[in-house]
Amino acid sequence: MSRTRSVAGSGQGIHRRSVLAAGGAVALSAGVGYALRPSDSQAATAKEATEAVAASSRQAPAAPLAPYTKGTTLASVAAPRGSSGYRRLGDGPGWQRVVRSDLAAPKSGRAGRRTALAAFVQLTDLHIIDAQHPLRLEYLRSADIHAWRPHEALTVQGAIALVERINALRGAPVTGAPLHFAMTTGDNTDNNAKSELDWFLKIMSGGRITPNTGDPRQYEGVQNSGLKQYWQPDAAVRDSDKQVGFPQLDGFLKAAVREVRSPGLNLPWYSTVGNHDSLPMGCYASHDDSYLTELAVGGKKLMDVSAAEAQQLQAQIKKARDPQGVRYHDFLKSHARSMRSVTPDESRAPFTQADYLQAHLNPAYRGVGPAGHGYSSANLDSGTQYYAFRISDDVIGISLDTTDAGGHYEGSLGTTQMKWLERTLRENKDSHAVIFSHHTSKTMTNLRSDPARPDERRHDGQEVLALLGGHRNVLAWVNGHIHKNVITPHSTSGGGSFWEISTASHVDFPQLARVIELTDNKDGTISLFTTLVESSAPHRTDFSDLSQTGLAALYRELSLNAPGANANLGGDPEDRNTELVLKKG
Repeated sequence: MSRTRSVAGSGQGIHRRSVLAAGGAVALSAGVGYALRPSDSQAATAKEATEAVAASSRQAPAAPLAPYTKGTTLASVAAPRGSSGYRRLGDGPGWQRVVRSDLAAPKSGRAGRRTALAAFVQLTDLHIIDAQHPLRLEYLRSADIHAWRPHEALTVQGAIALVERINALRGAPVTGAPLHFAMTTGDNTDNNAKSELDWFLKIMSGGRITPNTGDPRQYEGVQNSGLKQYWQPDAAVRDSDKQVGFPQLDGFLKAAVREVRSPGLNLPWYSTVGNHDSLPMGCYASHDDSYLTELAVGGKKLMDVSAAEAQQLQAQIKKARDPQGVRYHDFLKSHARSMRSVTPDESRAPFTQADYLQAHLNPAYRGVGPAGHGYSSANLDSGTQYYAFRISDDVIGISLDTTDAGGHYEGSLGTTQMKWLERTLRENKDSHAVIFSHHTSKTMTNLRSDPARPDERRHDGQEVLALLGGHRNVLAWVNGHIHKNVITPHSTSGGGSFWEISTASHVDFPQLARVIELTDNKDGTISLFTTLVESSAPHRTDFSDLSQTGLAALYRELSLNAPGANANLGGDPEDRNTELVLKKG
């Protein structure tokens, strides 16, 4: 049986390891992880460790534990009705579980032998959007129809419904063990704006949110601009989206900026940083550009440019021709006269790395913990955003910062972080390890130098794969960024093998999160079970229902119909609900 330790009812001392249920557990409570060497220079202090012990989370169900599939995609999945035009959603059949033996052969009878090592939820690419922000790139839609999404004003409502779904899960889908933490793997915000960061943290930890900036009385943005290239839900304008079946919804914008409430997750949660959290627009290393900062908080917004200009700007972004945002600065200056007036708002200011860390450490955003959600004052002191934490006696988690501060949306790791990762794995060789990051191995191709560390070499995804493959205790690398479900086996000549689990976003259809369970099959193999979940919003929408729940349902349906959207982000069956078998290292 997996070794576990309970902190239930303990108000004395510090427990280094969090509690995870083993098969047959009756009433274990979950604690939270304790930071392991969050930086090279300083470990978490005893005081911080004390603060990291959160209130007890869920109680395990009465023994014996049973699988819990209600509310997962094993039970039902939102399914489109029709094949053309604006499609409505309804209840569809669930996705079956696929057993993958790429790295090890599954042995018969394992279901009766296995014990739980860990169970957690991955949320990724929430992209909480301040839809009225002056520095949004909506006007790229004149060249690329999917550069702006008709549902962007509803990211807050959609994310709250995802929190509600996770809270409603009463156990893990396969083992029935309690879910003991959640991890967000980056792009928690969309445009590196303080408004978005505040909303994200309140969604996760609980609170009231008014998803509106600028004029407190009304929406001011592209959706009431009268421009036909954007869906104008409240107006009779025959815009391009209505021409393909989008509805006219009187009162939509007023409802979209109305105050909503998040219950916050009822289990501890950790945070991993993504490029959209670190860089304005997710791609520009332009924090020192005062002109762009003034535009972000000021009273002018560009909403419309020619297709040729939009195409040129988009090419600069995709091909990383302007990672510092110099050409973008000049582009906006050249369009100053065509900008529209909006209400200035200081909350739209970009946030720095220190701002991001301090916000996570702010007690106002603690929720059920842990304090800092993985980050500590050690990260602030050393200027880092990576850390390790103890999941259970048998498992550690390692959260990486794969964003390249030199600019561009693809990632990499610096030498200092690579050495820290190597050392952390080596020092915890007797524990299984789960790696968390935003970027995937294939999207870590950006080797620009970090302005804060200009002499430090950057390392791509292939180098990270080689490092991880050299440690037989690595079970999984869990990430996002590509907005698609993809599960990839990795093995090396040195004998190491692990699964790379990339999960779809919650901003593009099918809007998913993933439950991951680690089990010891007691036969020389380990199984990782992945189960996708949708938000709690009903599959069917009602255009007359503009309540918080109704808008969350509409958020999903609009994302299905977003012109130009990739229809394959759900992945293949072997990338969805799976059993991933590994040889025990």
